[in-house]
Amino acid sequence: MTVAITNFLSVDVEDYFQVAAFEKNISPADWDKYECRVVANTSTILDLFSRYRVKATFFIVGWIAERYPDLVMEIDRQGHDIGCHSYWHRKIYDLTPDEFRKDTQQAKDILENIINKSVLGYRAPSYSITKESLWALDILAELGFRYDSSIFPVHHDNYGIPDAPRFSYTLEHGQMVEYPISTVQLPGINLPIAGGGYFRLFPYWFTSKALKWINKRDKEPFVFYLHPWEVDPAQPRIKRAGAKSRFRHYLNLDKTLGRLDRLLREFRFCPLNR
Repeated sequence: MTVAITNFLSVDVEDYFQVAAFEKNISPADWDKYECRVVANTSTILDLFSRYRVKATFFIVGWIAERYPDLVMEIDRQGHDIGCHSYWHRKIYDLTPDEFRKDTQQAKDILENIINKSVLGYRAPSYSITKESLWALDILAELGFRYDSSIFPVHHDNYGIPDAPRFSYTLEHGQMVEYPISTVQLPGINLPIAGGGYFRLFPYWFTSKALKWINKRDKEPFVFYLHPWEVDPAQPRIKRAGAKSRFRHYLNLDKTLGRLDRLLREFRFCPLNR
């Protein structure tokens, strides 16, 4: 049975060798040495979305867009929204403000030149707008973004602002709207539930129940996200990565596509900022 609220669906378009889990093992200077699988994996997701007639926001890494402009055009042609996911997929708090501005502008320009439209949405690599990098929101406003989806209201070793609002709100920075990644509020903690590794970690029945709880108890839409590499259990293994990184990246990759199919049958979706 479909829940009546329309939720927000998003895809972070990056390849398996660009993720933060492997940044200590793979330098961006070596990305061209790895087999790119992002076009085929994104096409798999597009086909599934088309089957259920749902639209999403695709936050695309500029490095990917520059090399595969046809993929960006196809996403746009199918009626999905295009957002910016940086150029080099580096965590914001590892950058200076000038480095962040240059990286973001480069990626935004590439995407806008491909689709001939303004790119209004941004999502930080690894949700890396934290209390230490809130300065990035001012720069996003200066660059013309209208909304952001980078703040995760959780405790985590790489990201999170645990006391941030759980649902969309207007930022003080240029009147941008923030779409936080969704959580379920439990006593003393916000539990991350709406995508990525958490979608692969928890059994589907638990994810479904928690997302319905957001819709029914909070009466709010949730923000769901995933990555193209998460539907690709046959991707090359980065064996030299640490055990925790390998666990986070490879857990239940063979279950993602089936779970996503069930999700699209159970819930209504649209792009962010609609």
